[in-house]
Amino acid sequence: MFFNKEQIDRLNHQFRGIPPKQIISWAVENAAAPVLTTNFRPYEVVLLSAVTGVKPDIPVIWCDTGYNTPNTYQHAEELIDRLGLNIKLFVPLQTAAHRDALMGIPQIDDPRHAEFTMQVKLEPFKRAMAKFKPDIWFTNLRQGQTTHRDTLNILSLSNDGILKVSPFFHWTDTQMDIYLRQMGLPNEHNYFDPTKVLENRECGLHV
Repeated sequence: MFFNKEQIDRLNHQFRGIPPKQIISWAVENAAAPVLTTNFRPYEVVLLSAVTGVKPDIPVIWCDTGYNTPNTYQHAEELIDRLGLNIKLFVPLQTAAHRDALMGIPQIDDPRHAEFTMQVKLEPFKRAMAKFKPDIWFTNLRQGQTTHRDTLNILSLSNDGILKVSPFFHWTDTQMDIYLRQMGLPNEHNYFDPTKVLENRECGLHV
């Protein structure tokens, strides 16, 4: 499946205000190999619930950095069981203990931070994309999260030409909270991303 910029712009205009479930259904119907990625951060459960409600067997790629909090791991296991997620786990080639002994978690201004990010996030992600070769990638990007994400939309293209679909792009935290209450789903706020440090810093997969 291929969409040029003009088509994507037109679709984004059409999709503004449309319920996320309809956007998800459109994407699934037009996809040959869709995937969903998650790190079980806050509000990820909304996307997981909505997408698997349309396509229960979709591959759910989890690139686990190895540095998640106990709460996040418990939250992930609960959702995997409760939603019946078709989870595909990808982890760094080096254990967290081994890496901690060599470099720890470098600060953003440390020259080793780029290598750290490659090891714990980018390399596992690239390995996952190479295995599944998706044409559609469901993400939970939302407007207002980072400066870069404010330049995106419901539909956007990755650097590799994969169509990223963010059905909840224009939703606020309040709307997400209402969805969670209506569906009786838990959220997770005790989350830690060792590559970001700051909440409003881009994670690296979307730039």
